[in-house]
Amino acid sequence: MNSQVGVSKDVQVELLSQLRQVVETALEGKEEVVGLALTALLARGHILLEDVPGVGKTTLARALAKAVGGNMNRVQFTSDMLPSDVLGVTVYEQENSSFTLRKGAVFSNVLLADEINRASPRTQSALLESMNEGQVSVDGVTHDLPQPFFVVATQNPQDFAGTFPLPESQLDRFMMRVEIGYPSPEVETRLMLHPQGDRIEGVSQVLNPETLAHLQLAVEKIQVDPEVGKYLQTLISATRKSSVLSIGASTRAGMSLARAARARALLEGRDYCLPDDIYTLAIPLLAHRVRLTAHADGYMPSREESERAIADIMRKIPSPL
Repeated sequence: MNSQVGVSKDVQVELLSQLRQVVETALEGKEEVVGLALTALLARGHILLEDVPGVGKTTLARALAKAVGGNMNRVQFTSDMLPSDVLGVTVYEQENSSFTLRKGAVFSNVLLADEINRASPRTQSALLESMNEGQVSVDGVTHDLPQPFFVVATQNPQDFAGTFPLPESQLDRFMMRVEIGYPSPEVETRLMLHPQGDRIEGVSQVLNPETLAHLQLAVEKIQVDPEVGKYLQTLISATRKSSVLSIGASTRAGMSLARAARARALLEGRDYCLPDDIYTLAIPLLAHRVRLTAHADGYMPSREESERAIADIMRKIPSPL
């Protein structure tokens, strides 16, 4: 690929089109999921994949890392994992009488945090600084992470034994929560009867980390019409007034939605946002950031209930265009 970092708009469109195509070759039949993942990546966000095992969560993370030319580390979270297992640990080097950081898995461009809800709250919280600031602090010393830095975390919503539900502060660090779902019958039949080995081998590198960083900066230049901005604020405000929600979306959630809408516009080859960008991204971006009104008998609302609440709110807000 061209190593030039600064690229024109036409080249941006071509690169992003190629990026989408190569990732879709690894996760066949999941164009919408790939689009959401690329949107989060361009918007400097992180993504939580909440689904059953065996539907392509690891495949998606590996394909993204290879396509953007970054290095990827995978961590299988367990209940006995310590923060140092993720961040790294400072060790004393006798040769030069100094302390050196042995870097953990978080020092990568793409971090796959597999079954993140199996780790203790202490270990989960170790990721907060890295996801929010792009840096980690070990023994009082701050270390910058490689850029771009993208976390793809997974959890199985049907398996509760030995898990620690993600606290709201951790959930808020994820720009989107996405369900991959099973493939269509046609795709699933083809995958079962005609396996192609490791599908990541067919993914080619389209970008390098420097060009990806340039595209992330280009997201900030996407224009948002004042009427679209008003539509966004009305939606955020409506979540706080809804009788089915005890806690609505925060200002940070609105800022994340605006940034994601810009990223989606860039991915679609536009230099301006549409109300459809807000509408399409609202559920995966807001549903995990709100709290439903308490149910009787301590019943915990499902993801589907939260998403349905956001969808109902959106239907009551007229589009500006």
